[in-house]
Amino acid sequence: MTPEQLFKYNLPLFEGVTANDLAGIPLQLAEARYAAWQTLFDQEDKSYDVYFLLSGSIFAVLWTDEGREIVFSRFPKGAYFGELAAFDGQPRSLAVFAKTDARVLTMQRKTFLTLFEQVPVIRNRIVQVLVSRVRRLTARNLEMTTMSVERRVSMYLLRLAVEQDKLFGGAVITDAPTHAEIASSIGANREMVSRSISKLAKQGAVKSSRQRIEILDPAALSSAFS
Repeated sequence: MTPEQLFKYNLPLFEGVTANDLAGIPLQLAEARYAAWQTLFDQEDKSYDVYFLLSGSIFAVLWTDEGREIVFSRFPKGAYFGELAAFDGQPRSLAVFAKTDARVLTMQRKTFLTLFEQVPVIRNRIVQVLVSRVRRLTARNLEMTTMSVERRVSMYLLRLAVEQDKLFGGAVITDAPTHAEIASSIGANREMVSRSISKLAKQGAVKSSRQRIEILDPAALSSAFS
């Protein structure tokens, strides 16, 4: 793939990068399509490619020894994932599957590592993302150990609204996570999440329906954990 072909995807990681920055670097990338519920890679897989989400919805999940599913990430369009295995050459720590039909750009490990080593702006962005993930995991661990389920649900919905730039009255989050997905993300069960969202609805903070969440009152939603 040429730099010009890569830039047409408008991926955040390559914003501001020029063809001269990539000169002499073999760009080994290819598009791939996945059907809904198809697995991109499994937990413990020995594969090391890095993926960029072009369209659709993708999940990263952890399967416990007891068979419980814990949702770790919902990737936004343009995001990349799979870089940890590319860095350390170890088996995948999470499984990733398509929730809907999805289109991704697959980058070979050698290309990813070369870009990291030779293009400072890309290296800095990758490091910033890794640091941000560590901070989020730290915050998530604190939430799991110190907050009630109701407060965790409120925090989750606030974070989701901020990520989608929809933290204002009347904003609608479409393709929203199900109650079961929220539960597996915050360490609760579906019934507890449903009760918490119903309580928030009664307080006028949100309005929830099938895979649709309307933010009615951001202040009311925030006050649930203040």
